[in-house]
Amino acid sequence: MSPPYPPPQPSAATTSTNDLGLFTDMTPSILKSPFKFLSPSSHQSTTSPMKSTTSPFWLENIKHQGISPFHDDSAGTRCSEMSRTYVISAPIVAYYYTQLIGDAKNPPTLLAAHSFDGMAVIDANPYIPGGGGAQYYQATNNFFRSIRNFVIDVRQYVDRLFASRSNFPDVLRFLRVPAHKSQGTGIHWQVAQATSLMNIVFELSAAPNTAHQGIWMENGSGGFMGDLIFNGGKFGIWGGNQQFTVRNITVNNAQTGVYSLWNWGWTYQDVKFNDCQVGFDIQTGGLTVDSQTTGAQAIIDAVVTNTPIFIRTSQPSNGSLAGSLVVNNAKLINVPIAVGVLDGPVVLSGTIPPVPFKIIESWAQGNVYEGSDAQARFVQGVLPPPQRPLSLLGPDGRIVSHGHPQYEDYDVNDFVSARDYGAVGDGVTDDTEALQALFSQFSSSKIIFLDAGFYIVSSTLTIPTGTRLVGEAWSVLAGQGPAFQDQSNPQVVFKIGEKGEQAHQNTEITDVIFTTVGPAAGAIVVEWNAREPEGVQGGAGMWDSHIRLAGSAGTNLDGSTCPKFGSDSYDNCFAAFMSLHITPQATGYFEGTWVWLADHDLDLEGEAQITAYAGRGILSESRGPVWMIGTASEHHVIYQYNLVGAKNHYMGLIQTESDSENILIFGAGLYSFFVSYKQDCISTRNCQAQIADIDTGSTNINIFSLSTVASTYQLSVEGTGIIDQKDNIDGFASTVTAWKSRW
Repeated sequence: MSPPYPPPQPSAATTSTNDLGLFTDMTPSILKSPFKFLSPSSHQSTTSPMKSTTSPFWLENIKHQGISPFHDDSAGTRCSEMSRTYVISAPIVAYYYTQLIGDAKNPPTLLAAHSFDGMAVIDANPYIPGGGGAQYYQATNNFFRSIRNFVIDVRQYVDRLFASRSNFPDVLRFLRVPAHKSQGTGIHWQVAQATSLMNIVFELSAAPNTAHQGIWMENGSGGFMGDLIFNGGKFGIWGGNQQFTVRNITVNNAQTGVYSLWNWGWTYQDVKFNDCQVGFDIQTGGLTVDSQTTGAQAIIDAVVTNTPIFIRTSQPSNGSLAGSLVVNNAKLINVPIAVGVLDGPVVLSGTIPPVPFKIIESWAQGNVYEGSDAQARFVQGVLPPPQRPLSLLGPDGRIVSHGHPQYEDYDVNDFVSARDYGAVGDGVTDDTEALQALFSQFSSSKIIFLDAGFYIVSSTLTIPTGTRLVGEAWSVLAGQGPAFQDQSNPQVVFKIGEKGEQAHQNTEITDVIFTTVGPAAGAIVVEWNAREPEGVQGGAGMWDSHIRLAGSAGTNLDGSTCPKFGSDSYDNCFAAFMSLHITPQATGYFEGTWVWLADHDLDLEGEAQITAYAGRGILSESRGPVWMIGTASEHHVIYQYNLVGAKNHYMGLIQTESDSENILIFGAGLYSFFVSYKQDCISTRNCQAQIADIDTGSTNINIFSLSTVASTYQLSVEGTGIIDQKDNIDGFASTVTAWKSRW
């Protein structure tokens, strides 16, 4: 892809120090950014979730022999020799469709220099100098990025190794960003879907005048982040984005753990604040499009310790919706104020001596509904806690949290390469036989490495239960041919396990994209049959893997064949019958999974809108447990999510555009933006009549933080609209704080 933005300015030469402290030229620079190598990384946070051993991380030693079928691959020189400490004097640009992966066993440290003067140490969407606010990428289309396994350090402190050397005083003066400079930001993360941050430690100044922040995000349409630690700083996360899911973050000794400027809906799962001044600082009260503040904040499974204020809003609610807030299962230890207002009253008291702790089972602020009753009830107080199925909970009573598998304890010899075993991945060759032979031979004994490429299959490919499949920067598996073209006889393209099959080891798919080459009107892209091993919660799942239909090179479904207002041959623009089917006996843990029928081109300059078709998004008939954490399903014709006979599902946050039991939805962003690509209906909030429908036969259904855009009714029961959006206007979106089939 040749993106329509100017390239970054040439970087200064990269330098390294050897053990004698002598500088040597290391040009060309790693990732084309001005690094300096210092000593092998010895600085590790004492609270880091990451391991540090002497044996190499397998990704360092495996052959990188993937191919790029649709464009040249001449950039190169973007890998370092080993995990070290790198001094950064200007931002590292996280380009489109790029993964920045550090050593998972011994994470490298990115150390901001004293002279650092950029937006952030890593910048996912730089502002163009002199561009009047223009950026490299459109924020809401800034897809496909991942950063993982780093320590990002912007503090001022004296490294003990160098402090012992009298010849290093001048070097020490240039090692850290001063506390008062806001350039002490770890990551500028203005991104959209299919993006992730994971396994990162942010080291920030804890000085009283600190302006440092771990993550700065002012716009976008995300996204998932998880397994993050923030030490110090003015803010751990400073956030403004349409929607995001955050799982497992720890903030230590920050002035504010999370500052929320605006959103339509965010979900925070498994959050820990220790020794902060404020946990969540939330801008509220903006009820118009122009004054948008925080629309909906859902917080589940939090532990807050030695922090004076857990949640602080900027405006009082005054008895009506002014930003929706939901708290479920929060433990406070020495936290005097649970919910308060800036320069205002205490809304919910925290711990009261001599009792040092308090449990908030379920608390909400906003409009609450029940069953078929169309009348809202404003609540600022306790709600009956939802029933949380035990199968969804870990031993600690929290929703199960399962990080992205990285296999850091495995040797490179535990992996086999798809290209070493006959698969080509050139976007032309039929790789069905080679891939099926590979999976059949090695699914239970090796981790299968799908080298970068575009792999075509012409008949159903069975990936056995117990397979551990790892892609390389989103390797692509694509179904093509007559077998997938008959919508009256739909066929599975990628079958994950046999129905009812339970393996003795985990089924794990990471960093892979599933798609079709059109036309494919009869394609069920992924059928998920895998069941987790006995006693292993979340032991069958996908992480940072996506189903992407049309709009990209190799699919034959782009602007040239399927233009915005339709093609001459309607049938040629069918991308799939269904994207994902989770079958009744299956279990599944899906994290950061984007199921997207493209509405615009990704790989052609201009990102022109297209018109392609896929009938159905995600169908789950699973009896559970199923976790959908940070998932999205968009633009399918009939439905985005459909739960039929499903049980024991946790979904949070889910996001869409365009009889079940024990369903817990904790954050839902359901949006409708167009009528025939015209957007006049947004201002009148009626692009769609209904957007979420519940069958009366379903029981114990709990929906918290339901945010909708331009749908007349936010929720319907048996096809009858119940909740009118006009009663819940919350800025650009309308927000229902809670709905339950019966309280």
